[in-house]
Amino acid sequence: MAVKFKKSRAQSMLDITPLIDIVFLLLIFFVVMTRFDEEDYKLDVVLPTASEAKPLISQPRELFINIDEQGNFFVRGEQYTIDEIDELLVQTAADNPESTIIIRADKDSKLEFSVQVMNACNKAKLSNYSISTASIEPTQ
Repeated sequence: MAVKFKKSRAQSMLDITPLIDIVFLLLIFFVVMTRFDEEDYKLDVVLPTASEAKPLISQPRELFINIDEQGNFFVRGEQYTIDEIDELLVQTAADNPESTIIIRADKDSKLEFSVQVMNACNKAKLSNYSISTASIEPTQ
């Protein structure tokens, strides 16, 4: 006597709704946790080149001071005078004496403006400052 077996195909359905929820939660997390420091780079400053330029590693307590070719000072997208820069650096030193000051001066600006910012850093007892340069692109 032959026994007949029914071949049944169980239809398996994969519910991807929880997966979509997790993807959206991760997306929201990364959008919220992203640093929005683009205002430091909004000013169109053409940096001078240096053969030994190294990329700056971002630190949490950096203050970018941008100087355009006319000698105007910008911090976080707002224009400052040198006296206001002095006050800002004193306040920055009071908040965190280990703050890093990065001076981004246009290559056509006078060196005098960068020196004014360095003097202001020294007055505020901030010794961790640097001038940002662009690296030279290798020619092929």
